[in-house]
Amino acid sequence: MPTIEFPGTPAANGYSNVAVVGAGSRIVHTSGQVAVDADGKVPEGWEEQTRLVFQNLGAVLASAGAGWGDVVKLTYFVTGVDELPLVRRVRDEFVDVTQPPASSLVQVAGLFRPDLLIEIEAVAAIAS
Repeated sequence: MPTIEFPGTPAANGYSNVAVVGAGSRIVHTSGQVAVDADGKVPEGWEEQTRLVFQNLGAVLASAGAGWGDVVKLTYFVTGVDELPLVRRVRDEFVDVTQPPASSLVQVAGLFRPDLLIEIEAVAAIAS
């Protein structure tokens, strides 16, 4: 995934300002994934929830024939921003930190269950 960094904007810190999708690529949009396991249980704490969200997201991407190297954009919905460094550390276990996807983070008042702390959507581009 080619990325572009350009002068005149703040330096990207852990994300890319622009991710370029090549012509003919197949685009995959995921629904938001949350920290609910196969038994419907939600782990406690930011680290456990974030890791499960990334695991669930990886499974959804794989079902579409995509992997973490294909991800061009992540959108995070979080109930608090104090744990962003921890979220980023967990994210770094999954994405290529030398060429991270473009990202947006939105703080929300809550998610669809009160015990959920984070939800993440992905856009991937699978080269043809």
